[in-house]
Amino acid sequence: MSPILEKFTTHLKNTLRDAILSARLHRHASIEPVDVIRSLVLQRGSMGAEVIWKSGYTRPSSEIPMRRTAVETDHVDTMLTNAWSKFSESTQHAILRAAMTAVRLKHRYIGTEHLLSGLLNPQIDADIRTFLREHRVRTQDIEKHLQIVLKSTSKFPEITRIFADRPSRHPVDHDGMDASEEHPSALEFFATDMTSDHYQQHVDPVIGRESEIERMIHILCRRTKNNPVLIGEPGVGKTAIVEGLAKRILQHEVPPILTNKRVLNLDLSLVVAGTMYRGEFEGRMKQIIDELREDPNVILFIDEMHMLVGAGSTSGSMDAANILKPALAKGQISVVGATTYDEYRKYIESDAALERRFQPVVVDELSPEDALTVLRGIKPYYEQFHHVTIDDSAIQASVELSTRYLQDKLLPDKAIDVLDEAASRLRVNEDIDPLSKTIETFERDLKHLRGEKIHAVEQEQYQEALQIKKREQMIMEKLAELHQQQQSRTTKSLGTVTAEDIAHVVSRITKIPLMEITATEKEQLRNLDTEIKKYLIGQNDAVESVASFVKRSRAGLSHANRPTASFMFLGPTGVGKTELAKLLARTVFKDEKALIRIDMSEFSESFQASKLLGAPAGYVGYKEGGKLTETVRRRPYSVVLFDEIEKAHPDIFNLLLQILDEGHLTDATGKNINFKNTIVV
Repeated sequence: MSPILEKFTTHLKNTLRDAILSARLHRHASIEPVDVIRSLVLQRGSMGAEVIWKSGYTRPSSEIPMRRTAVETDHVDTMLTNAWSKFSESTQHAILRAAMTAVRLKHRYIGTEHLLSGLLNPQIDADIRTFLREHRVRTQDIEKHLQIVLKSTSKFPEITRIFADRPSRHPVDHDGMDASEEHPSALEFFATDMTSDHYQQHVDPVIGRESEIERMIHILCRRTKNNPVLIGEPGVGKTAIVEGLAKRILQHEVPPILTNKRVLNLDLSLVVAGTMYRGEFEGRMKQIIDELREDPNVILFIDEMHMLVGAGSTSGSMDAANILKPALAKGQISVVGATTYDEYRKYIESDAALERRFQPVVVDELSPEDALTVLRGIKPYYEQFHHVTIDDSAIQASVELSTRYLQDKLLPDKAIDVLDEAASRLRVNEDIDPLSKTIETFERDLKHLRGEKIHAVEQEQYQEALQIKKREQMIMEKLAELHQQQQSRTTKSLGTVTAEDIAHVVSRITKIPLMEITATEKEQLRNLDTEIKKYLIGQNDAVESVASFVKRSRAGLSHANRPTASFMFLGPTGVGKTELAKLLARTVFKDEKALIRIDMSEFSESFQASKLLGAPAGYVGYKEGGKLTETVRRRPYSVVLFDEIEKAHPDIFNLLLQILDEGHLTDATGKNINFKNTIVV
């Protein structure tokens, strides 16, 4: 039994030890399954015991608790080995079934939950059934809870028990053999090494962020509070800066104090996953911190650092942030965080003790010139991945058009997105070739032949199996030849990504017609008044005035931070004011749906302004978005028509001041809505 004992958890060993004592107490000739389950119930804190107690276990008042004899941990293994022959045959089978269950579930240990499964399956012992009935426990409830536990337990559960006896990060046994393989490392399981060659193969170069990386290096070299946190809007490249630091460490381009350091990216969601009982999450975090203390050459990177606050917290337990605080303050571990302004203010700044342990490094959006440099630096990686050639005009267009039309994203992220999608579009259009279909057909035939071959061998038709094997070999040779042809094709460029491809992608993202983005806009604007006059008769002066102003605005002869144009249409009912607004949407934006009509007669009271901006915090409809702001955010290129504006309350006119003067409006949730590409009527 000695080899299998090494896989037993401490709770399981204690359960079997107490079962021996229970058998003596009840004067059993051998150790029966009922002795095992009687001692298992008393192992509070173990998974097996928790399952039984959760299933409704109640202890009768007449029951006398079993008196335990103290046995040193070192002697438990010897005690169990010597007493193995005293275990009844049914008990031995239950223990072996527990081991087989652990192997089947690919668990690295054998615990009390596996033992409970072995005791209940395939058939419950009569004495166990009686014991459970006396304690008002239904076997169906136990099996239901046990099934949930066994399924949801990850292959790295009860981490504190697994690592309990591990004295150091790289333990060496008495024979000089490295024993670390027997005990998995928490950091290796929950984190990814960003300084490894394999990881860096898939990382693009970091360009234009030298000052941020230098500032981060200075903070990491401090004696205490050596924990930088990168703060910036989504898409500015916070994670890329840490990847750039890892690349510098790998290439030995850092000060001597950081040489041989490793940057590990912690997956916080994986740490939380599978922690069902109190203390499991804290045990995992404690083990991670202990390993960081023992290995000073590790820098821990936590992306979305605000998730630390509240992570793993239940009633009466600590979250990840509070567990980390003592080690962070003393400089025993080095942590790099990354989060956005909003999340930093909401979660980190509100906890002064956590905030003072981190040094903020602000990451601003790149300028268009720096974004161009970044795109030119990563161009070869995208050319190699998509098998295309990217023209320099495409790079310039991706920066210019994304800056102009994609206002809700930041550089360089939005320019890279546009370039990547344009290359992907070209590749997908060129990728469909008959060779791929031929390879797919041969692979299906090969799979079918292998199934026939296995069937022939099972039927002992060996001659037929040999014939099938020859056909299989011929198909494999043909497949190898086809794969070689396909490989030679993929090395060739499938085409060139141009500025027109970039314009096409931006057009599809923003729903703006392609001609609006490209140079053909001049032709469109030249005939704007003529196009409107076809549908609106008798208002030539008004049409020419509107068309003239739109042309000047599109030519760049207007304020850059204001709407494209703003008009006040005056006149009696039925002369064509609303119709002209509809025609503007159809001719300028090439879509009648580009008209956002707000009936101002609905806003005759001052409090109804919340309908336009969204309800304030604490009111019904909060976070749902306003009628005006949400519509413009989804369709930034449109005509905004405030119809029957004379019926609106005077206080609502104050909202128009911000739109017409600054070209933006802030909604109830604090989002900045851009009106610079709208025509306000």
